[in-house]
Amino acid sequence: MNVDSSTVLMAGPWRHQFVPANAARFHVAIAGPDDRDAPLVVLLHGFPQFWWAWRHQIEALADAGYRVAAMDLRGTGASDKPPQGYDVPTLSRDVAGLIRSLGADRAVVVGQGLGGAVAWSMPVLQPGVTQAIAAVSAPHPLQMHTGLGGCMRPAAARHLAFFQLPYLPERALTRSDLVARVLREWGAPGWLDPETLGTYRSAARVPFAAHSAMEQMRWLVRSTPRPDGRRYLAAMRTPAEIPTLQLHGEDDRCLPASRAALRGSDIELAGSQHRFQLVPGAGHFLPEEAPVRVTAILRSWLAEVAPT
Repeated sequence: MNVDSSTVLMAGPWRHQFVPANAARFHVAIAGPDDRDAPLVVLLHGFPQFWWAWRHQIEALADAGYRVAAMDLRGTGASDKPPQGYDVPTLSRDVAGLIRSLGADRAVVVGQGLGGAVAWSMPVLQPGVTQAIAAVSAPHPLQMHTGLGGCMRPAAARHLAFFQLPYLPERALTRSDLVARVLREWGAPGWLDPETLGTYRSAARVPFAAHSAMEQMRWLVRSTPRPDGRRYLAAMRTPAEIPTLQLHGEDDRCLPASRAALRGSDIELAGSQHRFQLVPGAGHFLPEEAPVRVTAILRSWLAEVAPT
């Protein structure tokens, strides 16, 4: 059964806003000072989530003096769901347009999972609006695109292979238990409660949301041999010249922590201001599994790279 997109507009210490950007309309949960001189922090969710994944961090970062915008990516939640544009370069243009529409010159972009891939791409594809980035549970895109089989755990790789099929993954998201299986299998054991699961199941049933989510996951695989994918990967060989933070859960059962850290010559991809930090006892969905720890790390790092 489909649900209306208004079901993802949960009440809380934030306000909901619809922002035009890159020829589409995006929903964001906004908190913090109205002063446009306050540093802007844009939060990007992963799969199979939406802006609500950052509910534990929004108020805390706003209380620290930041203007916080938790965004529904294209095709997700209450944002527009056009028939195309689910590649990472387009998603990065969406984020850049959102930053400008919110009246900011630059922003710190923090992303988890797929949102982390977008965050990694911002300094290269949208350097003019990107002040710093934090990638949560997200290896560098060159690691992901060129070594998906070796980067993911076997069970997660099987999910990704299933996502490439037509129709069936969408049906599994909306009518079966795929949302539950992904959340349980990728997170640390025992973290998922019934309310959280029910919320994400409802969000997957918003019309066209399941197909949009699958198109994002399909692009990660199918673009690699295509010209658009090769151009993207060639661009991502440019080192970041801004502060970068990479957080990863020690118990991530989708992308093992041992394979997420950049090593050897690859460390140059993250630039000279890169920091990698493990979070013990947490899996793939760090902002929800370890909310206190993740919030503390982000606040400390933000105080260095974008002081209020």
